[in-house]
Amino acid sequence: MLPDMAGTDPALVTLVVGDEELLAERAVSGVVAAARAADAGSEVHDLMGGKVAVGELTQLTSPSLFGDRSVVVIRSAQDLGKDVITEIVTYAKQPSDDTVLILAHPGGVKGKALVDGVKKAGAKVITINKVTKAGERLDFIKGEFKRTGRNIAGDAVQALLDAVGNDLRELAAACSQLAFDTEEKTISAAAVARYHKGRAEVTGFNVADSAIEGRLADALEQLRWALGTGVAPVLLVSALAGGLRSLAKVGSAPRNLRGGQLAGHVGMPPWKVDRVKRQLNGWGPEGLSKAIQAVAGADEQVKGGGADPAYALEHTVQVIVANRTGR
Repeated sequence: MLPDMAGTDPALVTLVVGDEELLAERAVSGVVAAARAADAGSEVHDLMGGKVAVGELTQLTSPSLFGDRSVVVIRSAQDLGKDVITEIVTYAKQPSDDTVLILAHPGGVKGKALVDGVKKAGAKVITINKVTKAGERLDFIKGEFKRTGRNIAGDAVQALLDAVGNDLRELAAACSQLAFDTEEKTISAAAVARYHKGRAEVTGFNVADSAIEGRLADALEQLRWALGTGVAPVLLVSALAGGLRSLAKVGSAPRNLRGGQLAGHVGMPPWKVDRVKRQLNGWGPEGLSKAIQAVAGADEQVKGGGADPAYALEHTVQVIVANRTGR
């Protein structure tokens, strides 16, 4: 689904366009990795569009006294200010040989002047298409196992999709967990069943909803039940992260958007937007930031950074509930 950057020098300016979050992040990471492979000493500057000031790009792309190469990543480029967009478009016409600039834009009309400008300037464009069809998700699952040098049986692919659902992050996490914990060269439907029994009754999404809505006792009970019935910790972390990201997306959307316009802007179906808007009650930017940081820590813990994934998850759920300011 993504171009293979291995062994290639990245373009001096790359524009990643598309709102399929996981694939867009991977595309950005691929360009960064290619730049680091070409020059291991490259310094990476990772910025958010809404916080980039006029003149900052010029400063970061100025030639180094030591001849070091730099990589500048600007995420959420749709939030860049008008003057900053002008600065970037001008830079893209004559980029520095010592800098790799990567711009990530979700598509849509906001910040379209940036997209049009850097395209016209000759930037390399990586387009991320939305994964909407069941067949595309099945291909995604097969691709995830190929990345690890493994295969998955046809019936197991469908079983995994049925068990986990359509979210690509959840699917990627499930594939990673299965590949890590099973020795079979080809993952079977039986292996999928072992890891996902009980998900129909209590899933990571149930745990995430309870935590985000401030229902600590329910969230902890559902979490323990899910772990006890074989739901992989990495899937639970992914669900918590997804729930908080949804809050951040809807909470930061322009206030004048309603209905289908809002749903299109945040990339969610209308029914989910309505649910997330209800869940936003009681959440503020600071509390949401702390909750997201806690989930990032839990992600590291369950992927080998800690001795007790269950404790890490329980602690994270407690932190999420504690940072919900309303009751």
